[in-house]
Amino acid sequence: MKRISGNKLLVKALREEGVDTLFGYPGACTIDISDELYKQDYTKVILPRQEVALVHEADAYARSTGKVGVCLVTSGPGATNLVTGLATANYDSVPLVCFTGQVARHLIGNDAFQEVDIVGITRSITKYGITVRDREDLGRIIKEAFYIARTGRPGPVLVDLPKDVMEELGPAEYPQEVNIRGYKPNTHVHIGQLKRAIKMLGKAKRPVFLAGGGINIARANEAFTELAEKTNVPVITTVMGRGAIPTDHPLYVGNVGMHGAYAANMSVNECDLLFSIGTRFNDRITGKLHSFAPHAQIVHIDIDTAAISRNVQVDVPIVADAKEAVERMLEYVTECGTKEWLDEVNEWKSSHPMTMKQKPIMTPQDIIEKMNEMFDEAIIVTDVGQHQMFAAQFVELTQKKRLLMSGGLGTMGYGLPGAIGAKIGNPDIPVISISGDGGMQMNIQELATAVLEELPIISCIFNNNNLGMVRQWQKLFYGKRYSMTCLRAGAACRGKCGEVACPEYTPDFIKLAESYGAKGIRVTKKEEIEAAFEEAKKSTKTPVIIEFTIDPEDLVYPMIQPGGTLEDMILDC
Repeated sequence: MKRISGNKLLVKALREEGVDTLFGYPGACTIDISDELYKQDYTKVILPRQEVALVHEADAYARSTGKVGVCLVTSGPGATNLVTGLATANYDSVPLVCFTGQVARHLIGNDAFQEVDIVGITRSITKYGITVRDREDLGRIIKEAFYIARTGRPGPVLVDLPKDVMEELGPAEYPQEVNIRGYKPNTHVHIGQLKRAIKMLGKAKRPVFLAGGGINIARANEAFTELAEKTNVPVITTVMGRGAIPTDHPLYVGNVGMHGAYAANMSVNECDLLFSIGTRFNDRITGKLHSFAPHAQIVHIDIDTAAISRNVQVDVPIVADAKEAVERMLEYVTECGTKEWLDEVNEWKSSHPMTMKQKPIMTPQDIIEKMNEMFDEAIIVTDVGQHQMFAAQFVELTQKKRLLMSGGLGTMGYGLPGAIGAKIGNPDIPVISISGDGGMQMNIQELATAVLEELPIISCIFNNNNLGMVRQWQKLFYGKRYSMTCLRAGAACRGKCGEVACPEYTPDFIKLAESYGAKGIRVTKKEEIEAAFEEAKKSTKTPVIIEFTIDPEDLVYPMIQPGGTLEDMILDC
């Protein structure tokens, strides 16, 4: 029987699993794996500039392609730098397999150089984690890792690889099948429960579909749109569910929750049946739990048994994949008698449209609407903050336009690396990132990765000189005490705000872009937006940064005060 090193088996496994792209950063405990990767030509290796960004790149690659994202980092700080990205992927159900180097087995637990218990550290933020202790188990563990990552509710899996295990010789065969006792993800819809839910839907006078991110993860968008049309039931979405149905569809109402549309939040308050698919009902959606959907029976379809009735008690629980459940529903549903209800919902939409105040100066809505107009196809990746909520409110999503973001964890710094991962996975589709000036600086080193990989991503920076979302809370709820949110603040003005001139903003994003070899464009007027996008679209191998000067007083409305109810909407101030 042929025997090969663990390093060789890992590289073989990547090919067997169809891994065409690996995001990796080297180190002492993985240098032998890097050497084996050098000898093969199937898996492309991307070298980001830091592991924090690396895992976001793998994450967005996975979200945008439907494949498993794969990471390789060294032990110690290389592994711990994955923590935030693993938590991001775990919250948003993104399939990742992350390989971490580890010191030799006899050094584990002895405070060796660059040794950490990464499995223990990440246990609560991964779907599964394991240290390989025996070379004989390596192939099985890798096979199981990919299976666990992509089945059931997808999520990140961490495989820790001690250096001596990977050096040992062992079986060359890579398993073809997986059989994990105790892990049997549900793949079938309970038809009795589904028919019960459909019967409730047929009797409801004021039903609403609540679409969560599970529909986008399951690629159930077309089937769900057909379901909405067949039943004639209005649709609201979570932020992560936006795009489950085209945003220009007449049945689409808007996002629900803290920064949701007035009509969407009112629909939840007044509906008699909330038919939810693929959402966790987190606090940003529900507000005070006792007042959420107060008149409604609730149906909840979710792939994760633990998510059902965890936050909101439901009347009909259905554990199922969103796409399979929706496709089975299409076999049984008929049109609901909802004309009067739809008229009421549409009246809310027309009386309180989702729009910003018109200003002579450029607003985020102006930028996003021009983007909608100029791109028929795109993957749009946001960072986290006000710009993310503006994007969730105004970005037009269709079958050819998708929106990626860190939803559950709210990870600043996701935008630029996310765009890189999405572009690597989708080279023929335009990729646009939207970041604030704060989030952009958290991973701006990845401009080097984008330049060297010749990725013509368009990175939009909404620069309001502030950490805008926190500043918004300070303005509305903290008496305008703007502590730790002005990005121009420093030694020259500390304790003297308003008494001395503000320091110059740093960095100069245009010069910084050029120093990396990217192209930089600054836009200060709404009349310049179209020309900037036209110029950016001409780039075929070089990333482009467009810096938009935004008024810090542009706030995200509607807004529900933390701890409030969906009725407690602040529409403006």
